[in-house]
Amino acid sequence: MEHPRFSGKLAALGLAAALSSCGIRLPDTPTVTYREHVRTPLASVAKGQPDPDVLVWLIADDFHTGMVFPYDWLLASGFIPPAGFGQPKYVTLSWGNRTAYVEKGLHSPWKFFCALFTPSPSVMELIPANWNVAEVCPNQRIWRKLVARDRGKDLAAFLNDCSTHGADGRPIIAGTSSWGGGVLLESRHHYFVPRVCNIWTGQVIESLGGEIQPWFAMTADGLIRQAEKPPNDFEQIWWGGGLKPGPR
Repeated sequence: MEHPRFSGKLAALGLAAALSSCGIRLPDTPTVTYREHVRTPLASVAKGQPDPDVLVWLIADDFHTGMVFPYDWLLASGFIPPAGFGQPKYVTLSWGNRTAYVEKGLHSPWKFFCALFTPSPSVMELIPANWNVAEVCPNQRIWRKLVARDRGKDLAAFLNDCSTHGADGRPIIAGTSSWGGGVLLESRHHYFVPRVCNIWTGQVIESLGGEIQPWFAMTADGLIRQAEKPPNDFEQIWWGGGLKPGPR
């Protein structure tokens, strides 16, 4: 007869193997199509033409990360919004377990276990904003970076690929956002440890031309350490609650 402790270890190894086979990255994402070309100096851009670079932001609390983008740039790049979303100046985007987002938390041990250790449904949160990013997210840590405008096509393709689309071709709304009057978009990917919100953020950074090692990006701080280093070069501009920089 098997020893209970041995059986438990065997089950844990089996679970780990099953999750590992699913892959840490969100699967089947579009291939990056951007090709570097000779950049036009900002001073010589023709009058009336958009700037060649776009400012994007990375936001984080202690555990969770997300991204903020100019909404008109996303639309011009091919992002498909849900019906009736409006025309905000910016949008905040993140990804995670559907139960945690819809129910504003995991309110039982069973839900917590299912979210972390079994492939579970997920959503992508889309929140509108019309003020400066630090004013909208004053309690978050915030980083920024300029990216080539043409990178938006790969970003939009990745975001579109994350959603489940209805008969009208638009993302299916699964509920209201956790804050900010936004929406939750039904995702076609599964959430589990180690495929967590920070892995999604890392893949967003990759779609913008960055380089992220996902196994070292499962935590918010692990992702941020990589985001700050070359070639990613995100610059921190806000330390949460208006705090000034200090020892890290």
